[in-house]
Amino acid sequence: MKNLAATFALAIVSASALSASALARAPTEANVPYGPHPRQKMNFWKCESDKPLGVKLIIHGGGWHKGHKPGQLRGKGPDDHHVAAIDYPLMRGKHAARQPLIVHSAARAVQFLRHKAKEWNIDPDRIVATGISAGAASALWLAFHDDMADPDNEDPVLRQSSRIAGAHGGWGQTTLDAPLLKKRIGMLTVKHVMVWKSVGAESPEELLENWDKYKELSLECSALTHVTKDDPPVYVEYTGGDPVPPTNMGNAIHNDTFGTILKEKCDEVGTTCYLSFKKKKEVTPPMSPTAFLKGILCPEEAEGK
Repeated sequence: MKNLAATFALAIVSASALSASALARAPTEANVPYGPHPRQKMNFWKCESDKPLGVKLIIHGGGWHKGHKPGQLRGKGPDDHHVAAIDYPLMRGKHAARQPLIVHSAARAVQFLRHKAKEWNIDPDRIVATGISAGAASALWLAFHDDMADPDNEDPVLRQSSRIAGAHGGWGQTTLDAPLLKKRIGMLTVKHVMVWKSVGAESPEELLENWDKYKELSLECSALTHVTKDDPPVYVEYTGGDPVPPTNMGNAIHNDTFGTILKEKCDEVGTTCYLSFKKKKEVTPPMSPTAFLKGILCPEEAEGK
């Protein structure tokens, strides 16, 4: 999947309107703790402006068991919005974690950005999450999940809203519903650690055998579960033409069917989902990822004002 990751990373760069310069820009704020876990660290690239600007929050991929946030941006950086990128708890390592801490970390990152809104000149109504693979799974979960704000919490970060204005993802896992995945894509998808290990199962077989034990957590951590009519728009990209059943783990855990399942649910409830199949050069409804991000992060420019 390295080629897919590289392709989508290039798309993110283009969508951000970065300079063609070969220079690299270090974060304005580096490795800022946004929560108590050792991996809850954020990089923030501030765009100087007289008015508050939106934020593109980058959530890295890696199957929730590997990966790191970007440490630099190429060129000068975008001139119309801020950029943030996070590390988050993973399933392996010294501080190994399981769900729901992984997706809850994405929510806390949004809450932290709102907590920092005045200091970092952020427009709290223009936060969009983006990522590939597991990063897309977390970004989409954020877009659809109910607000996690706790106004009476002693932690001022957790008093903030976790809602975002939209999400943009590539090859994302839209559900951890193991029986559904086995039926719609194939057992190979269920065998990926994202589906079984992330919720604490001992194996994919044990997950299915004891589905009643894991069902509530698996569905809670699935974007698909939370889709309602009042949710923000999302833009999801897949390869197009992935086989069903899949022939390898790459086209199993990033299968086009994840996008189709999400699109079906969004259309059913009446929320906006742009589904792109890149090989087919097909987007339903028609929209480019650049225009989608621009419309959320800087709508005045998108409308030509």
